[in-house]
Order: sequence, then structure tokens, then C-alpha cells
Amino acid sequence: MPKSYLSDEEKVGLDHNGICAVESAAAARAGDHETEWEWLRLADLPAHSLLSAKHRNGADWIRKMGLKTDAAEKAYGNDWLERDI
Repeated sequence: MPKSYLSDEEKVGLDHNGICAVESAAAARAGDHETEWEWLRLADLPAHSLLSAKHRNGADWIRKMGLKTDAAEKAYGNDWLERDI
């Protein structure tokens, strides 16, 4: 697991994705950008967020960052990174 910036109390009531998002934001505020991305790599990002990231940063960026793409593959097909959507 990546370095945690949250106390156990701050995590209460958050699901897996919530913890990943809040930890990522906390790492960013601390200037720890590697840990920021480590937390995002663990998150199950929704398909629309991944598609937006593809449009903004490109398919190679998603691959380089190691983001989970299961939701986008389910929504857009296995070749969604290669196609124009």
C-alpha cells in the first residue's frame, strides 16, 4: 500500500475508491506526487473519467500511469484506447 496521509478516523465511512481519492488528494497537497498517483492506480475509476483522461492526456498517458481500465473496457470495448471515441 502507498504511504498514507490520513488517520484511521479520517477513513471511517469511506469505501475503497473514496479512500484512494482522498489519500491521493492529501498526497498531492503534501507535494508527494508519486504517492498521489500510486493511490489513483489502486482506484476503480469510472469509464467516463477514463475517457476524459484519454481525451485530455492521450492513451499512452493512461498506459504510462498504470490506471485500471476495466470499467472503460466494459463500457467502450477492449480496444477503446486505440479507437476514436
